Amino acid sequence: MPTIKAINHVAVVVEDMDASLSFWRDALGIELHEMRDVPAEQSRVAFLPLAGAEVELVMPTTEDSGIAKYLAKRGPGMHHICLEVDDIEGMLAQLRAKNIRLINEEPRTGADGRKYAFVHPQASGGVLVELYQL
Repeated sequence: MPTIKAINHVAVVVEDMDASLSFWRDALGIELHEMRDVPAEQSRVAFLPLAGAEVELVMPTTEDSGIAKYLAKRGPGMHHICLEVDDIEGMLAQLRAKNIRLINEEPRTGADGRKYAFVHPQASGGVLVELYQL
């Protein structure tokens, strides 16, 4: 049976990366580990590790991306929580068997080789949940 291992990250959608970093990095003192463009998601992501997890700041790089649409509809703030799982295919099968609404029926593979999939927020009481297998 697949299991959840940890919270991997909490993603925060932002309008202005520099302004957001002035809070998370400069005011709170969380070190910026990396910033990278994610062309597949049309976004730029800043990774700020913290006690075994990360805060990820996500900013759209195009006006028509999913992140840009989310930002226009809901404004800046928490976007999703990411749960690390040991078997993403098994977890998706388990959720499908329980009639849980998924955004991704099959895992996607990121540029770094990690597999991920999103669970629809309607299934979790309004929280977008990402499943991640390292």
